[in-house]
Amino acid sequence: MDRLTNTVRPYAWGSTTAIPHLIGAEPTGEPQAEMWMGAHPGAPSRTGRGPLNEVIDQAPERELGPQAVAKFGPRLPFLLKILAAGAPLSLQVHPDLAQAKEGYEAEERAGVPIDAPHRNYKDANHKPELICALTPFEGLCGFRAPEEAARLIEGLGVDSLKPYADLLRAHPEEAALREVLTAVLSADPAEMAATVTEAEAAAERLGGDYVPYAGLAHHYPGDPGVIAAMLLNHVRLNPGEALFLGAGVPHAYIDGLGVEIMANSDNVLRCGLTPKHVDVPELLRIVRFEATDPGILRPEASPDGEEVYETPIDEFRLSRYTLPEGAAAHDVTTETPQILLCTAGTVRAGELDLTAGQSAFVPAGEKTEVSGAGTLFRATVVA
Repeated sequence: MDRLTNTVRPYAWGSTTAIPHLIGAEPTGEPQAEMWMGAHPGAPSRTGRGPLNEVIDQAPERELGPQAVAKFGPRLPFLLKILAAGAPLSLQVHPDLAQAKEGYEAEERAGVPIDAPHRNYKDANHKPELICALTPFEGLCGFRAPEEAARLIEGLGVDSLKPYADLLRAHPEEAALREVLTAVLSADPAEMAATVTEAEAAAERLGGDYVPYAGLAHHYPGDPGVIAAMLLNHVRLNPGEALFLGAGVPHAYIDGLGVEIMANSDNVLRCGLTPKHVDVPELLRIVRFEATDPGILRPEASPDGEEVYETPIDEFRLSRYTLPEGAAAHDVTTETPQILLCTAGTVRAGELDLTAGQSAFVPAGEKTEVSGAGTLFRATVVA
């Protein structure tokens, strides 16, 4: 078992206090957005044996187990994070596996540099993800029903938004959502900026259901993503609740601290709330234009005390142990690789003591028991 030393990413939207508070450190005054745990080459966790990606590369079957290697190849198929949103993230969507392979190969053939700001596909993998709230957490997830979105937009009383409400009522669901998102993202930038400014003033005046959108407009003045966000479900998670975000589902995180796990990919197509590249035609190819229930997940408890967040994919499996003082140890040995993350209290994992924010990599098959008094998240794969 390896204790992990992890990189914290200072993205501009990150909270300046949430991660320091979790790990018991003094804030630096700089944003601390994500702590990465895993073998992603962009910021691999460090172990006493070297960077985790290099440790795995040297002996993939020993570290990952033959079942995981046979199913996912010789790499850790997930990335675990602590995510701390102090400001809204970009409105975005992820491709499915076939779309990612097709998009990646097309950009490779076209000779688009992998680090080009307009490149959409950094790899050929999909990026399903799960976010589990550690604090009250706010986000956007999936399309509202068109009629509901029309009422919300119309309620602002902004004349330039009325055509969008009319479109949402004039067509069947898929066509209505597609036409309005296309119109919003293709609008004249100056005209849209004026509309968003007027919408922000109306949202601030109305309050209530409009408060989140006033906040988005405050952080991203004039951005068409503010109007696009009104097409989506606004979601609040209590600690312990989670959201699963599959391919084609538009989403954004607004505020809060959570544990996030995803397939090991960087593929993101942005819809707005960002100064970065927005490829509207490719985005429209990837988005699933269907109204959905956000589907808040609550963990399902097993007899041994493990609480599992069930998802329909195999690249990751996230679960949680809430360990009371003096309880018997839990055997978490498995034939697949694991990352164990403590988020509260002190947990004994094998020979390591983990406090909040500390984590460990457990190679496949290594005998491991956990005990103590605290909360432990367990990330592994289904192989």
